[in-house]
Amino acid sequence: MRHTLLTTVLAMLAALVLAGCGGPPPPAHPGEVTRLAAAIRALGPEVDPDEARRAARVAYRHTATLAREYEITDPPLIHNTKVNMGLKPAGLCWHWARDIETRLKEEQFRTLEMHRAIANAENVFRLEHSTAIISARGDAYDAGIVLDPWRKGGQLTWVPVAEDPLYDWEPRDAVTARKLEREHGQIVTITEDRRFLVGGTEYAARDAQ
Repeated sequence: MRHTLLTTVLAMLAALVLAGCGGPPPPAHPGEVTRLAAAIRALGPEVDPDEARRAARVAYRHTATLAREYEITDPPLIHNTKVNMGLKPAGLCWHWARDIETRLKEEQFRTLEMHRAIANAENVFRLEHSTAIISARGDAYDAGIVLDPWRKGGQLTWVPVAEDPLYDWEPRDAVTARKLEREHGQIVTITEDRRFLVGGTEYAARDAQ
């Protein structure tokens, strides 16, 4: 009896995980792109308006492209489960952050700069979360705008870092250095080209975050 009940519960959970919750995310409304462009332009007087508009267009278009490539049809936590089970090709938060950052860096902006950040790195009760951030060139990550397609299942969420209602962000490099220090029991030095030096050993920046 107990075995039968357990089998039934597991089957129901598997069905929930494997069931699709709908189609891919809807395309962005042009007004959303315009609002993001205005927010990026407002990051500082030195931000080029054309670059701000281009960054907004690329962010939304690449989000849609990645949603198709990642085969997004579910809310983020269900999609995560499918990725971890090998049923979907990608779509964890760090995949989004990495690929959005990489695509925007390809634009070689003169007045804008990309960053990576992590939230909940020390919170055992919440899922660690990664994002890309765009700022005016030369500004710190926390003066920028979060570009996060993961939290709404392939629809781009953007919000100023300091105003994000869900996450307290910190630089990815700081989180990586802290993890390496705990792992190796030594002080970590971060070089200007983002290499991590632990004693005599060098570690590259970790993408799996």
